[in-house]
Amino acid sequence: MAGDGTIGKACDVLDQVAAFERPVRFAELLDNSVFPKATLYRFLQSLTNQGMLSYDPDRQTYAPGMRLVRLAHAAWTQSSLAPIARPFLDALSRETGETVHLAQLDSSQVLYVDKRNAAKPVEMFSQAGKVGPAYCTGVGKAMMAYLDDDALNKAVSQQSYHRFTEKTLTSEQALRADLDRIRQRGYAIDDEEHEPGIICIACPILTSGGRLLGAISVTGSTNRMDFNQLESWVPRVRHVADQIGTEAQAWRFPDTRQNVSNDRMRVT
Repeated sequence: MAGDGTIGKACDVLDQVAAFERPVRFAELLDNSVFPKATLYRFLQSLTNQGMLSYDPDRQTYAPGMRLVRLAHAAWTQSSLAPIARPFLDALSRETGETVHLAQLDSSQVLYVDKRNAAKPVEMFSQAGKVGPAYCTGVGKAMMAYLDDDALNKAVSQQSYHRFTEKTLTSEQALRADLDRIRQRGYAIDDEEHEPGIICIACPILTSGGRLLGAISVTGSTNRMDFNQLESWVPRVRHVADQIGTEAQAWRFPDTRQNVSNDRMRVT
């Protein structure tokens, strides 16, 4: 639960409602809430009054409100890489014919901000707007590898290390070793670590000074390709990541810091 007083608690309630991914009744929220009944009800009423939630009196359900939708759209437009990256994702998707993801870090987790489906789509967890683990996804590891030391230590300490498959990294030691390899070669891989049969390559999106903005990946299925085929796209994915980073820095994310040390810069 957030530690920022009333605002933090209200945000927790918004997160809880959104997590259901459907209109939800009060009783369902109460079953999974850390708040007493009266406190939860008060937050729901306040959030509804402010337009952050909507309430359907006929079904007696809560859902994200239009004010929240407007704020989300503004955030997507102003703070997300998605609008800038769109033409680059489109081109990469057409060229590879595989699934392309764009992601940013959100509280040490992966937030998928955009996605292009493969020519022959494969069912997988990731969708634009979804949050996933960082320690066992290509985009997550690509981003963590290029965090500064303080941010990296925080991100590593906040991973759950749940075993999704037989290949999932389940310890801080294993993750840090993999992040070292990512820095050495300049890209990350997901070798069926999050979902069976799903593999990917991912490159970080950096400013010219090495500041992390996000990551981009190309994802395929082991049913129709292997890593040799997938890794042949690394130079192209790296080039697209550089293009997005340059465009983003010029228009929306200017880099005001000094260049970071060489050990954090991408190996080319």
